[in-house]
Amino acid sequence: MDLQDVKALYHRPLLDLIFEAAGLHREHHTHNEMQMCTLLSIKTGGCVEDCKYCSQSIHNNAELEKETLLKTDEVLEQARAAKEAGSTRFCMGAAWRDVKDGRGFDRVLDMVKGVSDMGMEACCTLGMLTEDQAVKLKEAGLTAYNHNLDTSEEYYDKVITTRTYQDRLDTIENVAKAGISLCCGGILGMGESTGDRIALLHRLSNLDPQPESVPINMLVPVEGTPLEDTEALDIFEWIRCIAVARILMPKAMVRLSAGRLTISREAQALAFMAGANAIFTGEKLLTTPNPEKDEDYNLLEVLGLKPRPPYKGEKQKAA
Repeated sequence: MDLQDVKALYHRPLLDLIFEAAGLHREHHTHNEMQMCTLLSIKTGGCVEDCKYCSQSIHNNAELEKETLLKTDEVLEQARAAKEAGSTRFCMGAAWRDVKDGRGFDRVLDMVKGVSDMGMEACCTLGMLTEDQAVKLKEAGLTAYNHNLDTSEEYYDKVITTRTYQDRLDTIENVAKAGISLCCGGILGMGESTGDRIALLHRLSNLDPQPESVPINMLVPVEGTPLEDTEALDIFEWIRCIAVARILMPKAMVRLSAGRLTISREAQALAFMAGANAIFTGEKLLTTPNPEKDEDYNLLEVLGLKPRPPYKGEKQKAA
């Protein structure tokens, strides 16, 4: 679909969008299943990137205690706890600009293997990757790699200047070449225009292959970052983006990510109707607060939803 077609789709009446998205969701997915994921920061703070939304950047003044790369045993203990709590995908995030070969990366490979051996889907977000590094992650058992585009190419340098949009696209290409599923989405509410949101959704839907998972983040303004005073995005605009993402990428898992703590149960239910079928559960998403496990499971129960099994549609791995 070209950009003008996406623009026309985006501007359709919201309830019409939700209705179409709900139909496509039911056509391509088990409609009452929700993928439960856990995200752990395995290396916090000290990142040299200047992302204006991020508490982990050395260019920002957020109060954050810098931590070194966690030990493998610590990470696997957290993964086991996440599995016991119902998560089927475990994502490990490191505040790196790019992956450096050496002991740190070798430790991450051990983490990936350990998570995969538990029967959980293993995901990483580590910054920029070479093709060779992507192959090594694949061999270790990585299911998916997260590398968000964040926003449109036109708005990108208003948010980040220490790497280019093409840098992100190069990593996405390396992930695809290695045969790893791509987790790729964006952040809404960073002061971008409606046109920027349309351009982001257009770009995501035209990636080849399309992302297996599309995280829809709502900006969490962090004190000490340049975006700390940004006005909150209208919640219906968030739901509109979810519905359009579902229509453009019908086979993808559309994941509600950062910002969910401030979104009402009713709005989340409408987002699920619009095609969102994955959430992050756990107290934190890297460094930002997230709804607690009991709240999430209570909401799923009220709505008649159940957790999705790991490796759905693939040969089930032994736990």
